[in-house]
Amino acid sequence: MLEQRYLITHDTAYFFSGTVTLEPHRLLLRPREDHETRIESFELFITPKCSWRWHRDVEGNSVALASFTQNTTQLLIRSRLIISQYNLAPLDFETDDYALWFPFDYAFEDGVVLAPYREMPYERQELGAWIARFYRAGEAIQTYSLLERLSRFIHDTLRYSLREESGVQSPAQTLYLGSGSCRDFALLFIEAARFLGLAARFVSGYLHAPLMAQFIGSTHAWAEVYLPGAGWKGFDPTLGTIAGRDHIPVAVSRLATSVSPISGSFIGIPGAKMEVNVQVAAL
Repeated sequence: MLEQRYLITHDTAYFFSGTVTLEPHRLLLRPREDHETRIESFELFITPKCSWRWHRDVEGNSVALASFTQNTTQLLIRSRLIISQYNLAPLDFETDDYALWFPFDYAFEDGVVLAPYREMPYERQELGAWIARFYRAGEAIQTYSLLERLSRFIHDTLRYSLREESGVQSPAQTLYLGSGSCRDFALLFIEAARFLGLAARFVSGYLHAPLMAQFIGSTHAWAEVYLPGAGWKGFDPTLGTIAGRDHIPVAVSRLATSVSPISGSFIGIPGAKMEVNVQVAAL
């Protein structure tokens, strides 16, 4: 079986204004393993000294919960891993006949499980008017072609913006500004897909894109849509493509705000500086 191997190093440093007490921190740094992605090795280094335990959350993500016992002025977290990626032909899939053409409705059993991923967005009026620019209701189109068109339309009509601040823009904000980050584009794609009645979820992970790293970074966000017969298929509206071998998923969620790589709090003088360095190298 053909594969592509990657070495990923993810360094995060927090420098506090004074000595602080660290509350437990939630780490989403270990990629999701399946028939497309396998982890060869994974190492985690944390300063100050702490203990951590692993568990899987409700959506199957690998979560490390780190607990600290000593006060500190800084927090350093490094993960280093080698993975094998087998998703070298992302278009090599088949959709069940009933879902080949849009619109369709999910089978009852699937629909029950997928219901949280199909919740209608609040900004229905704005989304409906925007979707009408590239899709006319009643148009005969294959489901994959519609999703590809949606991804390409976001890529072609909106401007990418590298936003350092945390959080995700609402679809209405992204459309109003005409720009957004990868996570903003992913959320817009997800809400548009849900408006069309499809099940969609948010993905955070890593992207191997050495020629574009200065613009989009090596951490990345994209979307997945559930296609009967094919499963969850990734679409990257930042690049306007389907997710493939260069996309390494770490965590998925129905909510875009639930999959930050590192989250936690501290007790002490307010204020902290964060530095992040991620390297994704093909082996």
